[in-house]
Amino acid sequence: MKNNHLQRRLIASIALALCTTAIQAAENLPSSRDALFGDDEAPKQAAPAKQEAAPKPGDSKEALFGDDLGLPKKTPAASSWRGYIQEELAHTTASPARWSKILTRAEIENQGRLNDKVKYKLSARLDYDAVYDLYKNHYPTDVRNNQKLNFNLRENYLDVDAGDWDFRLGRQQVVWGEVVGLFFADVVSAKDDREFILPDFDVLRIPQWAVRAEYFKNDFHAELLWIPVPTYDEIGKPGANFFPGLPAVPGFATQYQNELRPERTLGNTNYGLRLSTLNNGWDVSGFYYHSLDAAPTFYRNIALAPQPTLSYQARHDRIQQIGGTVAKDLGSFVLKGEAVYTHGRQFNVTNLTDSDGVVPQNTLDWVASLDFDLPAETRLNLQLFQRVFFNHNPDIISDKHENGFSVLLNGKLTHRVEAQALWIASLNRSDWLLRPSVTWTMERNLRLRFGADIFQGPPLGLFGRFDNQDRVYTELRYSY
Repeated sequence: MKNNHLQRRLIASIALALCTTAIQAAENLPSSRDALFGDDEAPKQAAPAKQEAAPKPGDSKEALFGDDLGLPKKTPAASSWRGYIQEELAHTTASPARWSKILTRAEIENQGRLNDKVKYKLSARLDYDAVYDLYKNHYPTDVRNNQKLNFNLRENYLDVDAGDWDFRLGRQQVVWGEVVGLFFADVVSAKDDREFILPDFDVLRIPQWAVRAEYFKNDFHAELLWIPVPTYDEIGKPGANFFPGLPAVPGFATQYQNELRPERTLGNTNYGLRLSTLNNGWDVSGFYYHSLDAAPTFYRNIALAPQPTLSYQARHDRIQQIGGTVAKDLGSFVLKGEAVYTHGRQFNVTNLTDSDGVVPQNTLDWVASLDFDLPAETRLNLQLFQRVFFNHNPDIISDKHENGFSVLLNGKLTHRVEAQALWIASLNRSDWLLRPSVTWTMERNLRLRFGADIFQGPPLGLFGRFDNQDRVYTELRYSY
């Protein structure tokens, strides 16, 4: 058991020292400001009409290829290269304290045009985490093999301009949500959960192999989506720092079988439709998505001999989702909201007499967000969210109404140093995550960040299950 009080004092002292050092060292360099929650993909208000001056909803395609500046058109270059190299260090504070991440990440992309109607993008990322060589005896072999070295294809697609219709073919990000920092209406994206929700969203999201058709007419936008080969959330292996396993039950051993992923057949494809419009400044959308759930559910089997054992296997259920988003710039603040009804998802139960340990529960998730621009280049974001279980089964872990909130405060300490604090918490129980950080932009393409991740809550809580993973960290990114 760790001493929570002493560890929080230690974390606060380390974070304060790091922040003070960064501020004192950074007095007169040029400034830079990341978007809310460190995710700069989503603008304040998406414009569904096909315009040169604003990116399209969810994909920022025109901005991606440098066509949104409102300048006279020039003959586009055949291709351009960009990317970054990032070093990440993290050190846990729970006893025994240790390094939990020594990661080197390199990403490269090439984008350009084949002709006036066809654009392309190619990208890939390579990760190497030396912590799995440093602590060979701490992690199981499966964990080391899963997280030590990874090569990932990122977005690799063709864009075809056909007048009012645009087509994107290949591996791509499909972002349907309006709220920045949380996944609600963003139902299409798969996620790399091996580090929980801690990475930036450009790292967290996993692209899907998809065919997407978009229609633009005045302020109306329609999007048709087919995913022939679904990509699923990456949850890692048992024994990893953030593996989302279930708590042990006294008197039973616990084991996890290999994840069961659906066969690649025509019947196991995903598809959806999204419609949006812009009317009097209100950006409103609605969607339907039919899919194999990207997030797994742990099905359970009980064996009593030769030793009582609970055996779990991650599986992916067929679900249907109907939802919508709304966004409006009201001058002094920006209002955003999302709501999603999900049919067919399974949830774990604590009742050991249940045959497979899961029950179906239809849910409604919604979130309301207010984003304020305050004086002195400061930004405040407040969000309230809820999950409602219909025909609530009393044996599931969650209450019938699961309520929570988030607060994010972001501002500049000097003209080149930016501080941020994010707090996400449950209103049903003492379960929360606190993430203070300071970012120093040393040069236009060189960024240094210091921060801490502090978890608190019960073993069954969303954040409390990682109560022994409190950490301080630093990131150094060079972009080119």
